[in-house]
Amino acid sequence: MTSDYEAAERPARGIPLGAALGTSSAAAWVALDLDVRHLSRRAPGLPPWRGGADGRRLRRDRDCPLPAARRSPTLSHESRLAFALCHPDGRIREAALEQVPGMSALLPLLIVRCADWVRPVRDRARTLLSAVPGRELIPLAELVLLVARRTQGAFALEVLDRAVREAPPADIETLLACKDRATRRFAHRIAVDRGLLSPARLARVAAASDDPALQNLCAEAAIAGMREEARDEVLGPLLTARAPRVRSAGVTALRRAGLHGEARAFLADRSGVVRACARYVLRQDGVDPLPLYRSMCADLRRSMDDGPGPLIAPAAPAGLGECGSRTDAETLWSLLAHPLPAVRVHSVVGLRALDAVDRKRLTPLLDDPSSAVVRAATRALLPDAAGFPEEWLRIRTAQDRPRAVRVAARRLLRAAGLHRRSTC
Repeated sequence: MTSDYEAAERPARGIPLGAALGTSSAAAWVALDLDVRHLSRRAPGLPPWRGGADGRRLRRDRDCPLPAARRSPTLSHESRLAFALCHPDGRIREAALEQVPGMSALLPLLIVRCADWVRPVRDRARTLLSAVPGRELIPLAELVLLVARRTQGAFALEVLDRAVREAPPADIETLLACKDRATRRFAHRIAVDRGLLSPARLARVAAASDDPALQNLCAEAAIAGMREEARDEVLGPLLTARAPRVRSAGVTALRRAGLHGEARAFLADRSGVVRACARYVLRQDGVDPLPLYRSMCADLRRSMDDGPGPLIAPAAPAGLGECGSRTDAETLWSLLAHPLPAVRVHSVVGLRALDAVDRKRLTPLLDDPSSAVVRAATRALLPDAAGFPEEWLRIRTAQDRPRAVRVAARRLLRAAGLHRRSTC
């Protein structure tokens, strides 16, 4: 036995298919199909298989390539049939399909055979799958979606799609919570099409998900179905979501809800796309965001002397750079001395947006105690990397320097075309 082919070895040792592979383990069933084929090339022959109504042998008995199967005289008919369904000989696979109806444990392999490279095998498997009740197919959605990536894999997906669209809502709930990302996307798309999920629930899913595609799908559907009496239940999760794409969807929805003024709170969001959406919503209401940014930056400037207040907006300098003019650059330069690292980072971002980066004035930030500030300064200085003295940069690659400083120096050396000569 070799652990490299465990998917085939476990049922060969007499372990029932359900326990050996698991009905919901899509990767295990695909691995079984591949393992049996691979092992047959190394030592041709499988457990004896008799197919057809007359029971004639379709392949002469040879040594089994699965050592455990040779030692297991009580190998179940179910396992022998599973090996036959994965057999490299298409005639044996086709004959084995005739005994699949009524054997629910072999339904995963029937799905795999629907994408078979041999047309007669593929056609027979598809005919049999069409007769399978949809509720039996739904728990195998992950396998169907995995097989659908193959050249001939679309048929089973079409059958599954029809089954899910006709299934009771309770059957779809398990797919909505599936660990497999593709299955969750598939289930949510159909649930949205069928109107099974409330806007409030869609908003909560969008806010909690780490899948960008699912975030977009659910956020857009939540906003499209939002009603005035329940808009807080939709906008609340969207506006407080961790993902910028979800927050930006919520901010844009403020315009539809007639709540333009609430976009002010997002002018200084940490995400540039959210800030842009907030400016758009305010402009649609006739409000110019530029004076608001200048006022927030003035508050930041005062906080350098008086200490940060409760309403300080660290990202305001970035917003000022995104919609301001070159005359605002001096305000941003003055904020590079702010005690809060976040303010210094966003001030650098604002200077880049204004195309007002000055190498000499920004260079001191390469030794900033905050690694975030060093990274921001490095990004801003990369276009002018050739202007740095080579020896000055190499000194900063020494091991006694902070890691952020060493990384910044190496990046600048590479940008200046000096990386080949670098020994760090």
